[in-house]
Amino acid sequence: MSNTATINEAAPDFTLKDGDGGDWRLSDQRGKVVVLLFYPGDETPVCTRQMCSLRDRWDDYLTTGAEVVGISSDSIESHKKFAAHHQLPLRLLSDSDGAVSRLYGARSLIPGRVARSVFVIDAKGILRYSDVRPIGLFKPKDDDNIAAIRAAQKEPSAVAPGGGDHA
Repeated sequence: MSNTATINEAAPDFTLKDGDGGDWRLSDQRGKVVVLLFYPGDETPVCTRQMCSLRDRWDDYLTTGAEVVGISSDSIESHKKFAAHHQLPLRLLSDSDGAVSRLYGARSLIPGRVARSVFVIDAKGILRYSDVRPIGLFKPKDDDNIAAIRAAQKEPSAVAPGGGDHA
């Protein structure tokens, strides 16, 4: 499966299991902006800092009205423990076979690993922002993520600041 996620085109639909074992489908989120935060793994140093930073800024994310989800190849059980251990407010999705990370091109230079990546999809299901970090030593900045959400809420030609490709 190749990368089919392209800026200003329909975001590829998918369904993944969340930490409670329920199905989460991207197309069910139409009508609101969606943020997909791909990360390499639960309880790893940079990933833990990234998710705890998001937790600490959760009120800022909430005010945008966006649906924010974290995605890694870890199991549902691992996500449940990780979320509980760090009191993470966001839904964590299990991409256990890596199909969704491949679909979005969120792949690391390290074979078989997920790249630390952010994708923002507008309320109509159009991909508006992409920041893929094949070497994920540094986490995306929350301010950049929030700016990308706000840009996706505006007209289709909005430009978001930050390190990724923009609409």
